[in-house]
Amino acid sequence: MASLRDLGLSEYEARAYRALLKTGPTTAKELSRASDVPMGRIYDVLNSIEGYNLVRSQTASRPKKYVAVEPSTALERLLEDKRRELEERAEQYEAIVDDLAGELETAEPVEETFWTAAVGPEETVDLLVERLSAADVQVVMVVSTYTEQFFDIDEVGTLILDELTEAIERGVDVQLLLRPDLVPRLPESIGERYRSSLMDHDGFSVRTSENVSGTFTLIDETEVVIEVPHPLKSQEAFAMIDLKDREFAGSVRAEFEPRWAQAEPLTF
Repeated sequence: MASLRDLGLSEYEARAYRALLKTGPTTAKELSRASDVPMGRIYDVLNSIEGYNLVRSQTASRPKKYVAVEPSTALERLLEDKRRELEERAEQYEAIVDDLAGELETAEPVEETFWTAAVGPEETVDLLVERLSAADVQVVMVVSTYTEQFFDIDEVGTLILDELTEAIERGVDVQLLLRPDLVPRLPESIGERYRSSLMDHDGFSVRTSENVSGTFTLIDETEVVIEVPHPLKSQEAFAMIDLKDREFAGSVRAEFEPRWAQAEPLTF
């Protein structure tokens, strides 16, 4: 059950505010009795909730009286305080991430064979997007089959295009090779984004070729992310394998080069 403590008030502060709603204008002494907040703490509590702008005081009266702000106003003020607090924390975390990014990226990459795999729609997308974000020099993406998951512009296509765009902006060269029969099946949203922001970019090129098999992404000539289709549902991706092996990546690159050279530039 939700309580005022969920919005940042202490137990005594919550008790005092609730009691004020019932008593109406009252003194600190009367409020202490009504709320079961010890008299030795009541003034600190009142000062605190007054700082939250949850109560108003009548300083002209002797003794001083307090009245609660209307609940709708009080809750909105507490919510705004939480929003500001979250924004400040987000800014602090962003600053920490910026500091750590420079520190952690100074580590030299380890040249050692390593592989991992992800199974399931969300997990496979997460793995692909993660590896695209790690590209420093070049991304080669080859797509030979239509996968609903891959070309779902609302959920996946946007993520991949965003990541490719960010890669291009940081100087990564991106090459995309498709089978020509896939082009008419691409969502219009992808075509529009290609024409409006990617087509004329020097770091991005798309070609089509019949001589394409498999769906994979080659990253920095050091690792290959390979899509594994579902054995019973050809329109779905079952898993994604990420293999970091310079020798294997080099052999994939060697097979890709002549196909790319003979491929036709994409025209929408």
